[in-house]
Amino acid sequence: MLHGRASLRPHDVAFTFTNYEDDWAGVPETRTWSQLSRRTLNLASELRPYGSAGDRAVILAPQGLDYVAAFLGSIQAGLIAVPLPLPHRGSSHERVSAILADTSPSVILTTYAVADDIAEYVDQSGMDTVPKIVEIDSMNLDVAGEIGFTAADLPRIAYLQYSSGSTRLPTGVMISHRNLQVNLEQLMRGFFADAGLVAPSDTTMVSWLPFYHDMGLMLGICAPILNGHRVDLTSPISFLERPARWVRSLAENPHAWSAAPNFAFDLAARKTSDSDLAGLDLGGVLGIISGAERVEPATLRRFADRFAHFNFQDRMMRPSYGLAEATVFVATGLWSDSAGAVHFDLGELSAGRAQRCTAGTGTALVKYQVPQSPTIRIVDCDTNRECPQGLVGEVWIHGANVADGYWHKPPEEQRCFGATLVDPSPGTPDGPWLRTGDLGFIFSDELFIVGRVKDLLIIRGRNHYPEDIEATVQEITGGRVAAISIPVDSTEELVTVIELKKRGDADEATMRWLACVKSEVISAISNAHGLNVGDLVLVLPGSIPTTTSGKIRRAACVEQYRQDQFTRLDA
Repeated sequence: MLHGRASLRPHDVAFTFTNYEDDWAGVPETRTWSQLSRRTLNLASELRPYGSAGDRAVILAPQGLDYVAAFLGSIQAGLIAVPLPLPHRGSSHERVSAILADTSPSVILTTYAVADDIAEYVDQSGMDTVPKIVEIDSMNLDVAGEIGFTAADLPRIAYLQYSSGSTRLPTGVMISHRNLQVNLEQLMRGFFADAGLVAPSDTTMVSWLPFYHDMGLMLGICAPILNGHRVDLTSPISFLERPARWVRSLAENPHAWSAAPNFAFDLAARKTSDSDLAGLDLGGVLGIISGAERVEPATLRRFADRFAHFNFQDRMMRPSYGLAEATVFVATGLWSDSAGAVHFDLGELSAGRAQRCTAGTGTALVKYQVPQSPTIRIVDCDTNRECPQGLVGEVWIHGANVADGYWHKPPEEQRCFGATLVDPSPGTPDGPWLRTGDLGFIFSDELFIVGRVKDLLIIRGRNHYPEDIEATVQEITGGRVAAISIPVDSTEELVTVIELKKRGDADEATMRWLACVKSEVISAISNAHGLNVGDLVLVLPGSIPTTTSGKIRRAACVEQYRQDQFTRLDA
């Protein structure tokens, strides 16, 4: 697809990356389709001496067009790409070392600026065979010439999508070329055909998401090539420094299509001023996917309301559900403030049943359309039988977008793949199914996601979803929250870790403010969830451990709490 587009539209701009490191206004760098094609072929030619078809090429580079070249060039060379985050200087090398040991790469692709750091990580990894470290930006990849290539050299696997490692060592999902193609088709059908929309030819993908994350890889590299759309890119750091850059890019590019996790919508709404968008109009935005973590209706509402006077409309919000084991996309929904969420009784949900309640009570959940492809079923975890509508169970997925499994993992660690239904309903295959580990239900023929099986809190014999408790607290504090349970005297006790911006030193006024926050949170949790709080841990922003994609690592929170490693603001 890339080389075909280069032959048909050689001089059209394909990729733009804006770098804000040295210039607050940003320095854009572009690649046309022909430049991208030529650089891909030249890099593939340079990589062939360093590995055979099916060998792994690890990418440890800063976000930028060199990263794009590394990913495409690796695949072109018949290597299996392994996109990874660049380790922060001085950070632990355990995650990188674990992945290097797992993949045994023949080559590591990086850039001149960080090559010495990467070499140090490799030295510390204790690998028997040291991979070749290649600096992409030290090569002349723009040299003209005819370089032949053949698809027959390509292995079945395109790349390994490593998990964020929230509860265990990172695992690499084996994504095939077929998985990628099918999932892109499913994604386009879900977002456009099923919604009666058409993606205009001048659609622009807009993304700051990291390329090593499944949603960032699809939106930032794969989808633009497969769909032939231009993409406007920057880095996650650039977004976090100034969230208005993302919103401005949505307004400045024709028919912008973008994606972000839930927290980013809150951040952009809070940190973008009217002057940041002076003279701009968001009325041309095609859509923004909200995914990667549980979508909170209140967040979507705040974002839509904040930018309404810049012509942003709530229908542009596209809450979505997916996971790396299914390539990335599974289901999406149409959002509006009046019909985008449904309220369910918390007590009934805790008992595994879905029962609607009036707005303003219970918990609000985003609804998703049940897709025709892939196939979704809600399954009882104990019996492996389908649940009727209205009962909570595990979300199971069947389709050609589902990966074959985890790279180099033994059978006991592959059990989420290849599951089989007992007595499936007519028209439902018995297998193979992907067990997602997500809890959900179907109600009035629509899909709802409530949380992770492994994160479910069981307190005094009742089930509670941590996301619900965290949403209650966030309405008060606005920052990141982790709800966990801790065993105390043969029972489980609720502990909430809450990030707050510090107000001055630990003087009397600050301590009174912290006491008021505690009192308000305790009261809200009691009223909304019928729970007593065993402990409230107030900490600075950035204290709660998260995955590389921003999800809360609740198991790590439990361990840090047990070791008394949180620095409390009210100590």
